[in-house]
Amino acid sequence: MALIIKDECINCDVCEPECPNAAISQGEDIYVINPELCTECVGHHGTPQCVEVCPVNCISSDPAHPEDHDTLYQKYLRLTQ
Repeated sequence: MALIIKDECINCDVCEPECPNAAISQGEDIYVINPELCTECVGHHGTPQCVEVCPVNCISSDPAHPEDHDTLYQKYLRLTQ
């Protein structure tokens, strides 16, 4: 499943450069994650890097975009071709 940044985001800028798919960008109020680009770092890293670096733990799974590991890996393959 893709990830989502919750309202607790403090706009610290540490997550955006960590995303290997450029799925994170500055939104109107807080950073946002494009679910079409988010693979939860599958194919790049063992864990989502944005979650690892977030100082306020405001990034979690997005229930609106459920995806299993295989689906995320297929997305990774499409994005990196």
